[in-house]
This record gives sequence, C-alpha cells and structure tokens, in this order.
Amino acid sequence: MRLNQSKLAPARAEEGSKSQYSASGLGCFGWILIILSIIFTLATLPISIWFCMKIVNEYERAVIFRLGRIVHGRAKGPGIFWILPCTDTVNLVDLRTVSFSVPPQEVLTKDSVTIMVDAIVYYRVFDPVMSVISVINVDSVTHLLAQTTLRNILGTKSLSDVLSDREHMAQEMEHLLFDASKGWGIKVERVEFKDVRLPVVLQRAMAAEAEAVRDAKAKVIAAEGELNASRALKDAATVMSMSPSALQLRYLQTLSEVASERNSTIMFPVPINMALAFSRS
Repeated sequence: MRLNQSKLAPARAEEGSKSQYSASGLGCFGWILIILSIIFTLATLPISIWFCMKIVNEYERAVIFRLGRIVHGRAKGPGIFWILPCTDTVNLVDLRTVSFSVPPQEVLTKDSVTIMVDAIVYYRVFDPVMSVISVINVDSVTHLLAQTTLRNILGTKSLSDVLSDREHMAQEMEHLLFDASKGWGIKVERVEFKDVRLPVVLQRAMAAEAEAVRDAKAKVIAAEGELNASRALKDAATVMSMSPSALQLRYLQTLSEVASERNSTIMFPVPINMALAFSRS
C-alpha cells in the first residue's frame, strides 16, 4: 500500500503546483515592458528568431520566468517553444534519475559501537517548478539530507540489525528521504547500503567468537558420531554373542584383513574351541 501511495504522490504534487503557481497580474509597468519586448523582437526579425526559439530535450523541462513570475504556472517541454528575449528567463531541469554516493559516516549504534557506513542514493525530479523555486541547489541539499538521515537511522539500530537487516533499513531511509524531499519536487527512488566497516578490535573479537562457535559445533558433531558408533558396536556385539559361529567368522575375517595389509609374520592366539578339541583327543 505504501508503494502505491508513493507512486501517486508525485502526480498529486505536480497537479497542486500547477494550481498554486498560476500566472497572476503583471501590473501596468510589466505589460509595458512586455509590449516593448515584442516590438523589439518584431523590429529585429529574422535575427531575433534565434534568440526567441528554445529546444528542450525529452528528458528535460524548461521553467520560464517572465519578469520574475512563472509563465502559466508550469514547466514547458519537450520540443520547441518561444520566449521573449528581454523579459523571459529559462531554467532547464533534468528529469533523469541521478545517483550519488553518501560519504562514509562515523555512527554510534544503539549498543554503543562505532562503525563507518556509506550508501548510494537514487533520486529524480518529478516537479521541475518546485525544484527551482523551493530550493537553491537540489543536489547539495539532497546530499546533506541523505547524510543526516543515514546517521539518524543507524543511531537507533544495534550492530546486529545493521549487519543482518540492511534491506529493511534501506527501505526505511528511502521512505524518510521521500517524506522530507517531496516538498522540493524530488522523489528518492532507491537507497542501497554500500559498505559497513567495523573497528579492527571488534572484527578480531567477532572472528574469535565465530571460531569458538564452529569448534563447539565440531565437538558436538564428533560426540554424536562416537555415541552412534558405540550404539552400533553394542548392537553388533549382542548379535554375535547369540551366535558363536558368527563370532568365529568375524575373528577369521579380521585376521585376513590384517594379513593383507602387511607382509609380515603375525602371531595370533589359537581359538578356544580348537584348543579344547586337542585336549579331548
């Protein structure tokens, strides 16, 4: 639901800006200047055509000020349009998505750990008129806003949240940046955390902790294997005790395996059954 509202917000803001900045009266002196400008333009034809004609690309919009007031309360473009060279001023606004890197910020997390975090922010201008009249430098203001927002968000998170829940924090930062910058005609489209750098001492401590956890798991697995092997050996001994012939065959099989491994003389005790047979004879 939040995504749908964020998509509709730029369109609503643009409609509001059109109605808010509608052209108002220029006054008697203003109309005199406009008439003189038209007369001067007609008198210098066809040379003045090159100064009156402006071309705006598909990804641009032109915000025209006539004697300090916005013409028709909206931006023009794309295509060709005409201006009065003596009274009109043109500001071109690029509507393409712009990306910038937030410099590494030293942040103290909620659990009092100092980390260095940097991010990448993608934004675009959806209201050219607001981006011109509401803020002096859109890029600079957006950079500073992203830096402060990044520090504020990470200050409320613990280290484990920063390392494991980057996607949620990026969405939260994107929402906060959009709420703060939509009044400037800017829409933040995406935020990505680029890198999280920890102190060297903390890295060593985390590595030692991870190694200890791995050693503990290895010991548990080895103990479980020994337990399973002892149970299997107990079951085998129980089966063999119930059948003396099976025990004798196992004894001979073990001797065969030992003899095949080394070419040496092996002395082994005579089975009890065989000794009993000689004694009876």
